[in-house]
Amino acid sequence: MRVLSGTKPTGDSLHLGNYFGALRQFVDLQEEHDEPLYFIADYHSMTTVRDGDLRRRYTMNVALDYLAAGLDPERAVLFRQSDIPEVCELTWLLTSVTPMGMLERAHAYKAAMDRGDTVDHGLFTYPVLMAADILLYHADLVPVGQDQKQHIEMTRDMAQRFNHAYGCEALVMPEPYILEDSAVVPGTDGQKMSKSYDNTIRMFAPKKEVKKSVMGIVTDSSPVEEPKDPGAPVFQIWNLFADADERASMSEKARAGGLGYGDIKKDILERVLDHFSEMRTRREHFESRPDEVEAILQRGAEKARAIAAPVLDRCRAAAGLGA
Repeated sequence: MRVLSGTKPTGDSLHLGNYFGALRQFVDLQEEHDEPLYFIADYHSMTTVRDGDLRRRYTMNVALDYLAAGLDPERAVLFRQSDIPEVCELTWLLTSVTPMGMLERAHAYKAAMDRGDTVDHGLFTYPVLMAADILLYHADLVPVGQDQKQHIEMTRDMAQRFNHAYGCEALVMPEPYILEDSAVVPGTDGQKMSKSYDNTIRMFAPKKEVKKSVMGIVTDSSPVEEPKDPGAPVFQIWNLFADADERASMSEKARAGGLGYGDIKKDILERVLDHFSEMRTRREHFESRPDEVEAILQRGAEKARAIAAPVLDRCRAAAGLGA
């Protein structure tokens, strides 16, 4: 079973939401499956990042974060999306069989329209590139959160349309791999943690920045002696770093009163720095060796292209492209 997932490079480092929502599970999957494929989706970042040097930096930062978190290039394939030119050609082949109505139903497009954003063609056809990312490698399982199932459903639809149009079985149907134990991490403002909301706690940010982010977690104004809601965002973030017994004990203390938010935040800070300490050291190691990281990405691209080329060849042959 081939596992595949990607991460869009849009910031200087990944945050707690990325880690607890997906990255830690991706690292676990390399123990369960042979050579899972993980790509850095730099083409996808082009809908929001319009600075080439910045994109290169963000892309390298994602690679560093993956390696720091424990991704082993001997057991998993890590590569840059833009090093696989086949993905652009397959995107066009899929675009030619994808109806406008399907793309108009995409969550990201609808949300952008609701906000009144200026929508370019890249955002509108974003799901087609996502489908090509998946179908190009005959991925069987695609790890996603429950809210991302639409991506897989659209991908399956496009594959079926292409196969039906050309009377072939060139593309296989992927299945969503729902990360049941993935966490929806609240940001410092209580919304879902996201770079878009500027409410993140970055895994490998300078320690002063981590402290500022943690101490900035929004809480209510209740005094220390009053009971607290154990479901408040500050407790949800604290729970990420606690075991079941600790969470039960904290819940009791919160309801009993006498617990100050400042003390909870200080404990969160200590736990964050401790949890990522070894990973931070590993990241610093790779950061000082950019040539080594680039070599890992290039080896990954070679492996990925070896899988992708035959898939595209079958699609081209079915569609009557080339000799």
